[in-house]
Amino acid sequence: MLIAEDIGVRASWGHIYGPTTLTVRRGGVTVLVGSGGRGRTALMLTLAGRMKPSSGHLTAFGRTNKAQHLFARAAIADIDEVDDIEQTIRVHDVLTETIRWHAPWYKWVPQADADDLERICRPVFGPYALPTMDAYVEELPELTAALFRIAVANVARPELLVVGGVDRLNRVNSSHMLLQRLIDLGRHQTVVTADVNGGFSDLGFRDVIEVHNLTDHEFVKLDQEDRI
Repeated sequence: MLIAEDIGVRASWGHIYGPTTLTVRRGGVTVLVGSGGRGRTALMLTLAGRMKPSSGHLTAFGRTNKAQHLFARAAIADIDEVDDIEQTIRVHDVLTETIRWHAPWYKWVPQADADDLERICRPVFGPYALPTMDAYVEELPELTAALFRIAVANVARPELLVVGGVDRLNRVNSSHMLLQRLIDLGRHQTVVTADVNGGFSDLGFRDVIEVHNLTDHEFVKLDQEDRI
């Protein structure tokens, strides 16, 4: 589905990541193993069509370096630069805004209700409890908050779903449960996520790919030592 050949991104102030080469096969969950930070975040944005590579070639859905083409076929979730939710807002309000955003401009959309919560969130939450409609986002447990952000971002269920690193969660058990839910979504979509340690290899990922050149070279050795 995605073939990246020596892609990289530079800003006016310097290098962000790259050159990076990887292939994402269709279906299942692909875990990118690499250091967290701006480089990895920029790579995830690139793979979802939200950022154009400054160098190299990214072929997605049969077209090369066509970010807009990729953008229309991918959802991205749980990355603050894209889908950070105002903390002092209720679940009800986020759902209402999401439904209105995806509705035709001429269609009147009422306030979201319990049926909308079930329709949007259940495919992502699976057996786990849904948040209440009147709960504030800032009060949601970390796993619930992550699943909610994924559900809202994935409402259109495109072919590709890119999810911010599962290592963003503080609890190992929460990361494990999140990966299980991504694997379930991978039955019908291609899911890409990231983890500094490679996740849980026994869960049945499609691929686990070591990704290089995500940080400044002088920090690479220190990062590798931290993992030992």
